Amino acid sequence: MIRDFLFLILFFVLFVGWIVAWAAFHIAGGLIHLLLVFAVIALILHFVRGRRAA
Repeated sequence: MIRDFLFLILFFVLFVGWIVAWAAFHIAGGLIHLLLVFAVIALILHFVRGRRAA
């Protein structure tokens, strides 16, 4: 009886941890791609503007 209850608790803890990790990495993956786009735009602007005279 208590053993079944412990496995049920373990199942829910692992399941919730899996859902949270999936959501966090899904959002982080999108943010990493957004930062990559900003980096490419900054690089293009750097080459388009060229060097400024001091």
